[in-house]
Amino acid sequence: MLAALKTGVLCVIWIATACTLSAQVSFKVIAFYTAQNDLAHISFVHEANRWFPAMARQYHFQYNSTNNWGNLNDSFLAHYDVVLFLDTRPEKTEQRAAFERYMKKDGAWMGFHFSAFALPNSTYPDNWSWYNNDFLGCGNYVSNTWRPTAAILRVADKKHPVTKGLPSTFRSAPNEWYRWQHDLRNNPDIDILAAIDSSSFPLGTGPKPQEIWHSGYYPVAWSNKKYRMVYVNMGHNDMDYENKTNKELSSTFSSPMQNKLIINALLWLGRKKTAGKK
Repeated sequence: MLAALKTGVLCVIWIATACTLSAQVSFKVIAFYTAQNDLAHISFVHEANRWFPAMARQYHFQYNSTNNWGNLNDSFLAHYDVVLFLDTRPEKTEQRAAFERYMKKDGAWMGFHFSAFALPNSTYPDNWSWYNNDFLGCGNYVSNTWRPTAAILRVADKKHPVTKGLPSTFRSAPNEWYRWQHDLRNNPDIDILAAIDSSSFPLGTGPKPQEIWHSGYYPVAWSNKKYRMVYVNMGHNDMDYENKTNKELSSTFSSPMQNKLIINALLWLGRKKTAGKK
């Protein structure tokens, strides 16, 4: 009887603990990644898979990650409130269709850096028009800065929950910055959240002249009002390619204000669907 009593007490404790943990988890995140090609992107993926679990413990959400893009299907996605693309994108037709259905049914998504890359006649060609033109709005990749360097970013929408608590300008972590085919300022569905401030110019160190930007308007974080989504251009660490050590020379999560933007975005996306869109 004593053994049964102890067992019963343990069951009650376990149930109570499980209920408490369940109550603490406000939303569930699944991050997809490839982490096979560029060492800078691989470095970021590993870093993200350390940083997000720490944020999950602090902000009470569940974070899982997978490199199996076959999981991008209706039944698997139904278990998650937010999807992250850490480096690449799905390539198979059925995976893309499942993701599009998920987003059109009020799913939520956050993408980093290379996840928006599309370039004709490349390994990641411009063969997903809905994703790059309608969903992201940016179209194809055009060019980038080099080497990865920090930039001064200016908040473009101070009223958006993603930029809450951020100063008007802040210093980013080092990054390779992308330029896009379409001017997002001309798209009424796009809400630009942050862009490179002119005080950053010249941005990049080369050696090629086209890798150094001297002027222009470059959004680095935005949302599409038709979907629950945020894209951020961050996600490329500086690596020691020249000396062939492949040592990590920077960290994407080294900027407190940039981190705040990222976690603000994730918490905003993870809110209950009944809260509606902005």
